[in-house]
Amino acid sequence: MTEKEISEIKRRIKYDKNNITKLYGCYVSDKKEIKSEFTQTVGLLSLEESETLFKILKKTLSGSIGKNLIDIEFKTEQVSDGEEHKLLMRLRDTELDDSEARHTLYEKIINSFPTDDNYIIFLGMDKYDVPNRSKNDEEMTDDSDEIFRYILCSVCPVKLTKSGIGFFAADNTFRNIGADMAISSPEIGFMFPSFDDRSTNIYNALYYTRSIGDDYKQVAESLFNTEYPMPAQEQKETFRTLISETADSECSYEFVQSVHDHLTEMIDDHKNRREEEPLLLGKKDVRRVLEDCGASDDNIQLFDEKYDSAFGEKTAISPLNIIDPRQFEVRTPDVTIKVKPDKSYLLETRVIDGVKYVLVRAEEGVEVNGVGIRFVQPQELQTEN
Repeated sequence: MTEKEISEIKRRIKYDKNNITKLYGCYVSDKKEIKSEFTQTVGLLSLEESETLFKILKKTLSGSIGKNLIDIEFKTEQVSDGEEHKLLMRLRDTELDDSEARHTLYEKIINSFPTDDNYIIFLGMDKYDVPNRSKNDEEMTDDSDEIFRYILCSVCPVKLTKSGIGFFAADNTFRNIGADMAISSPEIGFMFPSFDDRSTNIYNALYYTRSIGDDYKQVAESLFNTEYPMPAQEQKETFRTLISETADSECSYEFVQSVHDHLTEMIDDHKNRREEEPLLLGKKDVRRVLEDCGASDDNIQLFDEKYDSAFGEKTAISPLNIIDPRQFEVRTPDVTIKVKPDKSYLLETRVIDGVKYVLVRAEEGVEVNGVGIRFVQPQELQTEN
């Protein structure tokens, strides 16, 4: 799915936009036991309550593609005869009304979700009468050829809030507010099927994980039983190792700076062209970047070999997963320096009298602990002494 397609579905997850009439789910204890199951008719909720619950479901479609939102692709044989795919289709085709199918899904999540928290599993089913678009890309609300039926699942930790004191304006009094259980934002979730080319694609699902540091791969494998892409954080660490091992003696400050600049330029160019498909780089693309940055032929050959073993020969990676285009960082065991990428020229590395230094060029406006300082010439220090 593209960002535009995800946004189109997200806009529906509102009280007055979607066709979600019921919310299903269960409450799971820290002992991995289902304490209760529920079916909530949306029409019986207040506007505030329903909007709050829809916001939770909507967050399952938030974040960056390739980082928080992972495209899951089913194999042909899975779609024709796979148990995991059959379960998802059964849930969708019965509009979540099959209690046995729901319970099977709950158990898959419970048995693979590694947490000691209490949490709630939410399920919602929507039917979207997809409007056709004019040549000017405008929606024609009265013209539609397809109804997109999809399910959303959100897994949300439930945590105990702190007690405190509150002021009640109606009574003009202060009162103690006791601790209570509150539903947090989703930790993981998914949407099935995908909305590709603004149409139903039962060969794909969209998996959500809030943290790129912990992608809960085991949950995805339990739900979809298909190959799971390398997580964003792991891609970043693998790429850093690959560059360090490949460049070796060429891995100078200037070389790494040049690689960062090249990748940032590609990201900006893709954004400016307003491309709908996410930017992905294959091995040849990354190799070309290294060549442009001055890597030797021997190190390029070494890169080819290591890329295959690290990522896979045909694997494409998102540059947004391996660099931060908004930040450039230099780190030593004791000091970390962060600058905007377009200001990285202010830093340089140098060896002075056999000692390695990272130098930061500074003009005016230098502060230490919020206090402006002036630069003292060596002769001034001698005069003062």
